[in-house]
Amino acid sequence: MRYTTLGRTGLEVSRLCLGCMNFGSEQPWMMNDRAASVDLIHEALDAGINFLDTANVYSTGESEEIVGEAIDSTNRDELVLATKVYGDMREGPNGGGLSRKHVIDQCEASLDRLGVEYVDLYQLHRWDETTPIEETLDALDHLIESGHVRYVGASTMTAYRLTKALYASDVEDYGRFVCIQPEYSAVARHEEENMLRVAEGEGLGVIPWSPLAGGFLTGKYERDSGPAEGTRGAASESVRSYFTDENWAVLDAIRSVAAEEDATPAQVALAWLLDRDVVTAPIIGPKSSTQLRDDLGALDVSLSEEQRSEIASQKRPRYPKP
Repeated sequence: MRYTTLGRTGLEVSRLCLGCMNFGSEQPWMMNDRAASVDLIHEALDAGINFLDTANVYSTGESEEIVGEAIDSTNRDELVLATKVYGDMREGPNGGGLSRKHVIDQCEASLDRLGVEYVDLYQLHRWDETTPIEETLDALDHLIESGHVRYVGASTMTAYRLTKALYASDVEDYGRFVCIQPEYSAVARHEEENMLRVAEGEGLGVIPWSPLAGGFLTGKYERDSGPAEGTRGAASESVRSYFTDENWAVLDAIRSVAAEEDATPAQVALAWLLDRDVVTAPIIGPKSSTQLRDDLGALDVSLSEEQRSEIASQKRPRYPKP
């Protein structure tokens, strides 16, 4: 395993982050097997992954519970545990959002589900249109001061909003975001024209979600046939949205490079991301030991500048996402 630091912090994280959204039973394409989920987390930890990312809304807390069960006997000092807040956790007033009440209440609930005294990284899952960002940042600062949170970060938002939050933190002396979590892959490059510009200028770590575009970049789908039953592509319109001529061209380039390197398309797609200077650790989401080992193999793939350019030249980054 290789390690790096998260943004400008001294926090050491593995170059691959284990995404934990699959550990639950909310959707048919999730693992739907608690014991197997725990075993897969243990295998990732044994391989040297020390960075785990989950969220309170993943299967309405079930993912956090599974992660908590898996890390019960883990060396907490080495583990970097990340979760997120924003989504609705129940019906009724104050069930979601980024108010001071919801942020603090949900942090405490996440700690209970995870079975830990603190999380290393607490992230805003989305932007809250109805809550002043200063209120949210003040709540996050309280959690840092109370010892429940070590660092704070953000996920999907516009560059303007991210910059506004960073400015408010600087002016009011709140704990500052140390990283962002954008959608980013060889076929989802819109953030290059949005948040990634801010991240590069402000020294933020970048932990991309969906680095394999919901499985599209693994090469398991074919241009002339629909997704097979039981795959995420069959169940998810967001995955099928990748089925465009431009994206198939990207995948063709990735397959060509994979053949040259005796690697899989998934390994090449992850290696392409790992080679981006702004990227800290792509968030992988394996559902089996085979998929995990395949993802880990990306760390051994070294792409030439020509190969990286071949993949990148197939698509022009545009924001917002087409």
